[in-house]
Amino acid sequence: MRRGSDIPRKKSEARARKRALGTLARMRRTGETLTAAAREQHIDPRTVRKYIGSELKQLSGARTQPTKADRRQRRMLVPTLRGNVPETIRGSKQASLLGRYMSVVGYFLRTGNAEGLKEFEGRSIAGHLLITDPDILTSLAQAGALQLDEIYAMPESSS
Repeated sequence: MRRGSDIPRKKSEARARKRALGTLARMRRTGETLTAAAREQHIDPRTVRKYIGSELKQLSGARTQPTKADRRQRRMLVPTLRGNVPETIRGSKQASLLGRYMSVVGYFLRTGNAEGLKEFEGRSIAGHLLITDPDILTSLAQAGALQLDEIYAMPESSS
């Protein structure tokens, strides 16, 4: 990783960091142990500690618990009127908001039920207003401009 940055430079680092963040999210969401969550993400717990060690608290005994939230930077794809744009997202709360939004957009596109989009009206992420208009979302999806299956952006450089 580059000095002074949480954003990895190499694709292999990006994949490992993505899995480490997935492990952290899984621990927060399910209460699983570090070992169990890392196993589900196909990553060694030592690699998780390398990338997100500051987000883990060592409790009495051997149990490790995740912090409630973090301020780490993540390169994520934010839907805009021009399609998905890679942006730096700061913090797990913003990343979770984007993940929930993408899930609701996917649900809307599959079912036509726009009720869940109301939660995101007027909200923005990384300076981009979240699109909640069903007609615009449908048009973007039909044009192939929305990518819902992947929310993390790969690094620009692959040195």
